[in-house]
Amino acid sequence: MLEIPAQIWQKTKTSYIWRSLFRHGYPDSRKNQSLAVFTNVFLHLHPVKVRRHALAIPYTWCMGGLSFFLFLILTLTGTLLMFYYHPSVDGVYNAYGDIKDLETVVVFGQLLRNMHRWAAHGMVITVFLHMIRVFYTGSYKPPREFNWVIGTLLFFFTILLSYTGYLLPWDQLAFWAVTVGYEIARATPFIGDEFSFVVFGGFQLGPNALLRFYVLHVVGLPLATGFLIAIHFWRIRKDGGITGPL
Repeated sequence: MLEIPAQIWQKTKTSYIWRSLFRHGYPDSRKNQSLAVFTNVFLHLHPVKVRRHALAIPYTWCMGGLSFFLFLILTLTGTLLMFYYHPSVDGVYNAYGDIKDLETVVVFGQLLRNMHRWAAHGMVITVFLHMIRVFYTGSYKPPREFNWVIGTLLFFFTILLSYTGYLLPWDQLAFWAVTVGYEIARATPFIGDEFSFVVFGGFQLGPNALLRFYVLHVVGLPLATGFLIAIHFWRIRKDGGITGPL
Protein backbone atom coordinates (compact mmCIF):
# COMPACT_ATOMS: atom_id res chain seq x y z
CA MET A 1 0.00 0.00 0.00
CA LEU A 2 1.14 3.53 -0.77
CA GLU A 3 1.68 5.76 2.25
CA ILE A 4 0.27 9.25 2.05
CA PRO A 5 2.72 11.89 3.24
CA ALA A 6 1.74 13.56 6.50
CA GLN A 7 1.54 17.04 4.95
CA ILE A 8 -0.78 15.90 2.16
CA TRP A 9 -2.98 14.00 4.62
CA GLN A 10 -3.23 17.01 6.93
CA LYS A 11 -4.12 19.24 3.99
CA THR A 12 -6.78 16.78 2.80
CA LYS A 13 -8.23 16.51 6.30
CA THR A 14 -8.37 20.29 6.62
CA SER A 15 -10.10 20.50 3.25
CA TYR A 16 -12.77 18.03 4.38
CA ILE A 17 -13.39 20.02 7.57
CA TRP A 18 -13.60 23.27 5.60
CA ARG A 19 -16.09 21.75 3.14
CA SER A 20 -18.21 20.41 6.01
CA LEU A 21 -18.50 23.95 7.41
CA PHE A 22 -18.84 25.82 4.10
CA ARG A 23 -20.63 23.61 1.59
CA HIS A 24 -20.78 26.13 -1.24
CA GLY A 25 -18.58 28.71 -2.86
CA TYR A 26 -18.24 32.38 -2.15
CA PRO A 27 -21.67 34.08 -2.59
CA ASP A 28 -20.67 35.90 -5.77
CA SER A 29 -23.57 34.56 -7.86
CA ARG A 30 -27.32 34.16 -7.41
CA LYS A 31 -26.90 30.40 -6.97
CA ASN A 32 -24.24 30.71 -4.28
CA GLN A 33 -26.19 33.49 -2.58
CA SER A 34 -29.24 31.24 -2.37
CA LEU A 35 -27.15 28.33 -1.10
CA ALA A 36 -25.59 30.56 1.56
CA VAL A 37 -29.06 31.35 2.86
CA PHE A 38 -30.55 27.86 2.58
CA THR A 39 -27.65 26.15 4.38
CA ASN A 40 -27.43 28.61 7.29
CA VAL A 41 -30.03 28.42 10.05
CA PHE A 42 -29.61 32.10 11.01
CA LEU A 43 -29.72 33.43 7.46
CA HIS A 44 -32.60 31.08 6.64
CA LEU A 45 -34.82 32.97 9.09
CA HIS A 46 -34.15 36.19 7.17
CA PRO A 47 -35.51 36.66 3.65
CA VAL A 48 -33.16 36.88 0.68
CA LYS A 49 -34.84 40.08 -0.47
CA VAL A 50 -36.69 42.75 1.51
CA ARG A 51 -39.43 44.84 -0.06
CA ARG A 52 -38.99 48.59 -0.09
CA HIS A 53 -42.11 49.29 1.99
CA ALA A 54 -40.75 47.05 4.75
CA LEU A 55 -38.03 49.65 5.35
CA ALA A 56 -40.51 52.53 5.67
CA ILE A 57 -40.24 53.67 9.28
CA PRO A 58 -43.59 55.57 9.32
CA TYR A 59 -45.34 52.29 8.44
CA THR A 60 -43.73 49.79 10.84
CA TRP A 61 -42.08 52.18 13.34
CA CYS A 62 -39.54 49.33 13.78
CA MET A 63 -41.51 48.08 16.79
CA GLY A 64 -40.85 44.42 15.99
CA GLY A 65 -37.12 44.99 15.56
CA LEU A 66 -36.94 47.13 18.70
CA SER A 67 -38.71 44.41 20.68
CA PHE A 68 -36.19 41.82 19.52
CA PHE A 69 -33.29 44.18 20.23
CA LEU A 70 -34.54 44.73 23.79
CA PHE A 71 -34.91 40.96 24.20
CA LEU A 72 -31.24 40.56 23.27
CA ILE A 73 -30.26 43.25 25.79
CA LEU A 74 -32.32 41.50 28.47
CA THR A 75 -30.66 38.17 27.66
CA LEU A 76 -27.16 39.65 27.90
CA THR A 77 -27.71 41.74 31.03
CA GLY A 78 -29.72 38.97 32.69
CA THR A 79 -26.90 36.49 32.12
CA LEU A 80 -24.41 38.91 33.70
CA LEU A 81 -26.73 39.53 36.66
CA MET A 82 -26.88 35.79 37.33
CA PHE A 83 -23.20 35.91 38.33
CA TYR A 84 -24.09 38.10 41.33
CA TYR A 85 -27.57 36.92 42.32
CA HIS A 86 -28.65 34.14 44.70
CA PRO A 87 -32.36 33.17 44.73
CA SER A 88 -32.34 32.77 48.50
CA VAL A 89 -34.19 34.49 51.33
CA ASP A 90 -31.93 33.62 54.29
CA GLY A 91 -28.19 33.25 54.73
CA VAL A 92 -25.16 35.42 54.07
CA TYR A 93 -25.91 35.59 50.36
CA ASN A 94 -29.56 36.36 49.70
CA ALA A 95 -31.62 38.02 47.01
CA TYR A 96 -32.15 41.36 48.74
CA GLY A 97 -28.52 41.65 49.80
CA ASP A 98 -27.29 40.83 46.30
CA ILE A 99 -29.47 43.56 44.80
CA LYS A 100 -28.12 46.07 47.33
CA ASP A 101 -24.54 45.00 46.53
CA LEU A 102 -25.23 45.48 42.84
CA GLU A 103 -26.26 49.06 43.55
CA THR A 104 -23.41 49.96 45.92
CA VAL A 105 -20.50 47.47 45.68
CA VAL A 106 -20.27 45.84 42.23
CA VAL A 107 -18.53 47.99 39.62
CA PHE A 108 -21.15 49.16 37.09
CA GLY A 109 -23.65 46.97 38.96
CA GLN A 110 -26.31 49.64 39.18
CA LEU A 111 -25.90 50.43 35.48
CA LEU A 112 -26.28 46.72 34.67
CA ARG A 113 -29.39 46.36 36.77
CA ASN A 114 -30.96 49.55 35.41
CA MET A 115 -30.29 48.44 31.82
CA HIS A 116 -32.08 45.16 32.55
CA ARG A 117 -34.95 46.87 34.32
CA TRP A 118 -35.62 49.59 31.76
CA ALA A 119 -35.17 47.20 28.85
CA ALA A 120 -37.87 45.02 30.42
CA HIS A 121 -40.24 47.99 30.68
CA GLY A 122 -39.38 49.01 27.14
CA MET A 123 -40.02 45.55 25.74
CA VAL A 124 -43.51 45.46 27.23
CA ILE A 125 -44.25 48.82 25.61
CA THR A 126 -42.76 48.02 22.19
CA VAL A 127 -44.45 44.60 21.95
CA PHE A 128 -47.79 46.24 22.84
CA LEU A 129 -47.29 49.00 20.26
CA HIS A 130 -46.20 46.41 17.69
CA MET A 131 -49.46 44.52 18.17
CA ILE A 132 -51.43 47.76 17.81
CA ARG A 133 -49.59 48.52 14.55
CA VAL A 134 -50.26 45.03 13.20
CA PHE A 135 -53.95 45.30 14.06
CA TYR A 136 -54.30 48.84 12.69
CA THR A 137 -52.67 47.95 9.36
CA GLY A 138 -54.59 44.67 9.02
CA SER A 139 -51.43 42.58 9.04
CA TYR A 140 -53.23 39.81 10.95
CA LYS A 141 -55.45 38.94 8.00
CA PRO A 142 -55.00 35.82 5.79
CA PRO A 143 -52.59 34.20 5.36
CA ARG A 144 -51.07 35.62 8.56
CA GLU A 145 -53.58 34.44 11.17
CA PHE A 146 -51.20 31.88 12.64
CA ASN A 147 -48.45 34.46 13.08
CA TRP A 148 -50.93 36.73 14.86
CA VAL A 149 -51.52 33.90 17.36
CA ILE A 150 -47.74 33.52 17.79
CA GLY A 151 -47.45 37.26 18.39
CA THR A 152 -50.21 37.15 20.99
CA LEU A 153 -48.37 34.34 22.79
CA LEU A 154 -45.17 36.39 22.65
CA PHE A 155 -46.95 39.31 24.31
CA PHE A 156 -48.27 36.93 26.98
CA PHE A 157 -44.78 35.55 27.65
CA THR A 158 -43.39 39.10 27.76
CA ILE A 159 -45.84 39.94 30.55
CA LEU A 160 -44.92 36.74 32.38
CA LEU A 161 -41.20 37.54 32.09
CA SER A 162 -41.81 40.98 33.54
CA TYR A 163 -44.01 39.59 36.32
CA THR A 164 -41.63 36.82 37.40
CA GLY A 165 -38.70 39.25 37.38
CA TYR A 166 -40.61 41.66 39.60
CA LEU A 167 -40.29 39.36 42.64
CA LEU A 168 -36.55 38.68 42.34
CA PRO A 169 -35.29 41.76 44.29
CA TRP A 170 -37.30 40.43 47.27
CA ASP A 171 -37.94 43.88 48.72
CA GLN A 172 -41.18 45.17 50.21
CA LEU A 173 -42.41 46.59 46.90
CA ALA A 174 -41.82 43.32 45.05
CA PHE A 175 -43.21 41.14 47.85
CA TRP A 176 -46.51 42.93 48.25
CA ALA A 177 -46.97 43.51 44.53
CA VAL A 178 -46.63 39.78 43.81
CA THR A 179 -48.86 39.05 46.82
CA VAL A 180 -51.67 40.66 44.83
CA GLY A 181 -51.09 38.11 42.06
CA TYR A 182 -50.99 35.33 44.63
CA GLU A 183 -54.38 36.32 46.02
CA ILE A 184 -55.79 36.53 42.49
CA ALA A 185 -54.52 32.99 41.83
CA ARG A 186 -56.19 31.80 45.05
CA ALA A 187 -59.47 33.28 43.82
CA THR A 188 -59.53 30.91 40.82
CA PRO A 189 -62.87 29.04 40.94
CA PHE A 190 -62.76 25.46 42.26
CA ILE A 191 -58.97 25.03 42.00
CA GLY A 192 -57.73 28.27 43.55
CA ASP A 193 -55.67 26.76 46.39
CA GLU A 194 -54.22 24.01 44.20
CA PHE A 195 -53.38 26.44 41.40
CA SER A 196 -51.65 28.92 43.72
CA PHE A 197 -49.73 26.05 45.35
CA VAL A 198 -48.37 24.86 42.01
CA VAL A 199 -47.45 28.34 40.75
CA PHE A 200 -46.10 29.83 43.98
CA GLY A 201 -44.78 26.67 45.64
CA GLY A 202 -46.87 26.86 48.80
CA PHE A 203 -49.97 28.20 50.52
CA GLN A 204 -48.20 31.50 51.21
CA LEU A 205 -45.63 33.63 49.47
CA GLY A 206 -42.15 32.55 50.56
CA PRO A 207 -38.76 31.13 49.52
CA ASN A 208 -40.34 28.49 47.27
CA ALA A 209 -42.07 31.20 45.27
CA LEU A 210 -38.80 33.10 44.86
CA LEU A 211 -37.02 29.97 43.61
CA ARG A 212 -39.80 29.06 41.17
CA PHE A 213 -40.02 32.56 39.80
CA TYR A 214 -36.24 32.61 39.36
CA VAL A 215 -36.22 29.34 37.41
CA LEU A 216 -39.10 30.49 35.25
CA HIS A 217 -37.51 33.89 34.68
CA VAL A 218 -34.02 32.71 33.67
CA VAL A 219 -34.74 29.31 32.05
CA GLY A 220 -38.31 28.36 31.21
CA LEU A 221 -39.81 31.57 29.88
CA PRO A 222 -36.72 32.81 27.92
CA LEU A 223 -36.42 29.45 26.13
CA ALA A 224 -40.11 29.47 25.21
CA THR A 225 -39.92 33.11 24.12
CA GLY A 226 -36.82 32.55 21.98
CA PHE A 227 -38.46 29.54 20.32
CA LEU A 228 -41.60 31.52 19.51
CA ILE A 229 -39.52 34.45 18.19
CA ALA A 230 -37.77 32.10 15.76
CA ILE A 231 -41.14 30.76 14.54
CA HIS A 232 -42.46 34.33 14.30
CA PHE A 233 -39.60 35.42 12.05
CA TRP A 234 -39.86 32.27 9.96
CA ARG A 235 -43.61 32.73 9.39
CA ILE A 236 -43.07 36.37 8.34
CA ARG A 237 -40.78 35.15 5.59
CA LYS A 238 -43.05 32.29 4.52
CA ASP A 239 -46.09 34.59 4.41
CA GLY A 240 -44.42 36.92 1.92
CA GLY A 241 -42.55 39.31 4.19
CA ILE A 242 -43.85 42.34 6.03
CA THR A 243 -47.19 43.56 4.75
CA GLY A 244 -47.33 46.77 2.75
CA PRO A 245 -49.48 49.86 3.18
CA LEU A 246 -53.18 49.29 2.48
